Amino acid sequence: MFERFTKDARAVVTGAVEHAERGGAGSVDAEHLLLALLDREGSRASFVLAALGGGGWLDSVRRALGEARRRGGLSQAEADALAGLGIDVGEVVARVEEAHGVGALSGDPEGKGWWSGRRSFSRGAKDVLERALRIAVARRDRYIGAEHILLALVGRPGVPAEVLADHGVTYEAVTRVLDGGGEAKAG
Repeated sequence: MFERFTKDARAVVTGAVEHAERGGAGSVDAEHLLLALLDREGSRASFVLAALGGGGWLDSVRRALGEARRRGGLSQAEADALAGLGIDVGEVVARVEEAHGVGALSGDPEGKGWWSGRRSFSRGAKDVLERALRIAVARRDRYIGAEHILLALVGRPGVPAEVLADHGVTYEAVTRVLDGGGEAKAG
């Protein structure tokens, strides 16, 4: 499937691996794909993000992804649902970090970089790449581009879609910009 990726999409995938390595993660997750996508300039996906107002909020997206990693990958919606059951995720994180060190739930306690070797792709990251292929086929595009990865990220539940939606980047908004429906304002 990788041979059907554009240069930009390949750079997103390799960038995701680099983000996972820098973060000491044992596998490449969907969040790493989003971080790598945010790093790219000059791609159709970066054009879409800029059209949706991405210049000012990209750092906010990166911070929100970091907070989700600190919560062990829980989305804010999941943390809110647990709060409804009387479980304070912030308190759980604080206690775990007190006992095991900062970043214990993210898989990289105190930045020790415990993982070495080749990073595999998590089920979530594989799902994003498979969805990107299906989206490209459905749009009758010959190659899978960074824009298809962006559509796949915003089109599946999870932390990347939630964080992007908080900034007005939804599947509908991305599709509107890609299809030439004019600039869509982020909410």
